[in-house]
Amino acid sequence: MANDPENAPIVEDPELDSLEERIAAVRRAEDERIEKERGPMRSPNSIGMQVISTMVGYPLGGILIGLLLDNIFDTLPWITIGLMFLAFAGACLHVVRMNQNQSRVD
Repeated sequence: MANDPENAPIVEDPELDSLEERIAAVRRAEDERIEKERGPMRSPNSIGMQVISTMVGYPLGGILIGLLLDNIFDTLPWITIGLMFLAFAGACLHVVRMNQNQSRVD
């Protein structure tokens, strides 16, 4: 009975505990790295508001600056039209870049 492996007491192996602690530490470090890489998750509402404000704000800013420059140089409406389209193109580019960054996070 002394050599019976079925009735032998179970003893914790200290090397096994050390291995489990190291695995847990590596998992925590990996989770922190992934969290830093991805950044905080944003809600769809905040992303939508950012897209809307970009698509409205850029052309509106282009129109306002264009009107100011047109009044200074007496070229109404040409600078305004040019800046409006340029700002709209910039807004589209900005939204595409936001979409690419968001798809990398997901």
